Amino acid sequence: MVKTKTEDSRLVRLTAICATLPEVVRATQGDHADFRVRKKVFAYFLDNHHGDGVVSVCVKSAMGENVDRSRAMPERYFLPPYIGPKGWFGMYLDRGAIDWREVQNIVELSYRLAAPKTLVARINEGEATAAATIIRRQTLVDIFINHDMAGVFPAQG
Repeated sequence: MVKTKTEDSRLVRLTAICATLPEVVRATQGDHADFRVRKKVFAYFLDNHHGDGVVSVCVKSAMGENVDRSRAMPERYFLPPYIGPKGWFGMYLDRGAIDWREVQNIVELSYRLAAPKTLVARINEGEATAAATIIRRQTLVDIFINHDMAGVFPAQG
């Protein structure tokens, strides 16, 4: 009987986050995975990469952001070997509770740096639609709470 290794739950969660972005492809090699958009890597999941004992997600960043993050919060961020000097930073996934919203945010920012403008525009369109939906829902909630049905139903006359 062959024993199969279960996939790391952090990789499963990171994959789900990346899968929400257009045209993402995941490739797995051993204990690490990379996430690409049109053949450009925008995120890595690393598990004991080169024997460093660290589990992390590594992402691209705007110029200097990688250094700023790693200096400001070294308990959370680091500069990964090889790619750190090229504008990438890592976020530890093995040091206490993981803020998955933060992971989602840094992954999306990295995706925006790697993806073609047409795909980034699709994300922006989705965000605008979602924001409009939230505003409409909040308006209806406000009207309901305040019993101001005049805003929902026009006066009959």
